[in-house]
Amino acid sequence: MVLTDKRTERPPVRSVRRLTRPDAASRGRGGQRFLLLGLVLAGVYSLFPVWWLLVAATKNRTALYQSNGLWFSGWHLWENLHQVFTYQDGIFLRWTANSFLYAGVGSLGGTLIALATGYGLARFDFPGRNVVFACVVGSFLIPIALLTLPLYLLFSAIGLVDTPWAMLIPCLINPFSVYLAKVYTEATIPYELLEAARIDGAGELRIFFSIVLRMMTTGGATVFLLAFVNTWNAFFLPLTVLRGKENWTLNLGLYNWSGTRMESGIDLTGLVLTGALLSIVPMAIMMVAMRRYWRTGVTLGALK
Repeated sequence: MVLTDKRTERPPVRSVRRLTRPDAASRGRGGQRFLLLGLVLAGVYSLFPVWWLLVAATKNRTALYQSNGLWFSGWHLWENLHQVFTYQDGIFLRWTANSFLYAGVGSLGGTLIALATGYGLARFDFPGRNVVFACVVGSFLIPIALLTLPLYLLFSAIGLVDTPWAMLIPCLINPFSVYLAKVYTEATIPYELLEAARIDGAGELRIFFSIVLRMMTTGGATVFLLAFVNTWNAFFLPLTVLRGKENWTLNLGLYNWSGTRMESGIDLTGLVLTGALLSIVPMAIMMVAMRRYWRTGVTLGALK
């Protein structure tokens, strides 16, 4: 009887030629470089008008038309600022105060209303809530230009045309802010906290002002900032409902100065450019001061 070794022998190792593929790390670095290049191009595209405006605000009338538009030619910024603040008895300062009134007070009141409305839609169950929310979503899809004429007719009927209320009342109602407030409430305000406050005997108003508003600081700052920028840059609504120069906004006043050349032959291009440069300073300060709040709010909305 022949004994056979039943141990299985390992097959001979064959040399396998590995296919050469791009390294994952190198592909990742290539994607990062492409993304960085895109960000640089987007930044240059965004900052180019600001740079041109800054350079143009430092020139006098002759250099504005005869020198390179992208580089300095003399330094006349202080003279231009003095002319802006003193032209027509300092009407530019009045327009600045009006813009702060409309954008500041209107956005603050609109933010409070939006937070209360969004909180109610997110944490209260009542008949027709889905219908109300659908109307809110559908209403902020309507361009504001389509609502300007009905607003003018309404304010004209009740005698509010050419008054600050014609700008403040539309700023108090912002459906998009209501939508943001609802989304933020659903992400940050738990039902258990509200029930605990009700069990302790707190009323709904106290819960909202003492608990909900404090927890919605980030979302409220985001809503306020977006509403402030939107109102500060508004043009068609003030053009329609404001008549007297003493109630104009900065954008409307600068637009009037830019059209003076065609009407009376007076060239106010230097004043318009310097005023336009000054008009973006408050928004830049607001963005830098509140960047921590609005960046967190936008990130939370994206995750939601």
